[in-house]
Amino acid sequence: MKKNVGTIDRSIRALVGIAAIGANLLGLVVGTPGIVALAVGVVLIGTAAIGWCPPYTLLGINTCTTRAGE
Repeated sequence: MKKNVGTIDRSIRALVGIAAIGANLLGLVVGTPGIVALAVGVVLIGTAAIGWCPPYTLLGINTCTTRAGE
């Protein structure tokens, strides 16, 4: 898997993921929306951690800058 998520994109994904999980855990979002927020948060943190997003691959999007020699 070639990385396709850049630094700024990863940071935003991580922050939104933490916020979504936090909203669920604090009871701000409950029921089905809470479960969706938890799932979305986990996926966002996962894609931020590995630096690869499957939909980006399908759509040909790449926000990752490459260094010389890579």
